[in-house]
Amino acid sequence: MNLILSCIAALQASIIMMSQNRQEEKDRKRSENDYLINLKAELEIRSLNQKNDLLLAEQIKVLFDSQAKQLKILKNIEKSISNILKS
Repeated sequence: MNLILSCIAALQASIIMMSQNRQEEKDRKRSENDYLINLKAELEIRSLNQKNDLLLAEQIKVLFDSQAKQLKILKNIEKSISNILKS
């Protein structure tokens, strides 16, 4: 009886070890996939940040240009008013 139980325990141990090895392999593959997905997401976020930076730079340039035009217009208006007041 003792011998039979020992044999069964030995067989169960090997089966349990094989299933644990399979589970470890699945876990390893899952973690590799998670890493690749996270890496891809990080690259896409960096790309989006670069696009945002470019858009902001363009908007700032447009704002500076429009401010310069407005300043010229204000100076012309000031000249016109001072000319009218002088005459």
